[in-house]
Amino acid sequence: SVFAEPHIGHLYTLVISDILARHARLSRPNRPVHFLTGTDEHGLKIQKAAEAMSLNPSTFCDHLSQRFRVRQSMYVFQT
Repeated sequence: SVFAEPHIGHLYTLVISDILARHARLSRPNRPVHFLTGTDEHGLKIQKAAEAMSLNPSTFCDHLSQRFRVRQSMYVFQT
């Protein structure tokens, strides 16, 4: 689930995304490519998980994202 501890399923999607970004950079070097990942704090699953922990969704996503963060400059919040 989206509010689980990091696991191999999360890594899989990041690796595939990284491969696609690298391919785009190699195939068209003059085109800017940005590799971004983040959380969406507006989903029902996030709302329910936040309520279960007595947090608002924004605070819950802040807490959750710390476990996934690689570099702050690569992490984006969709609000």
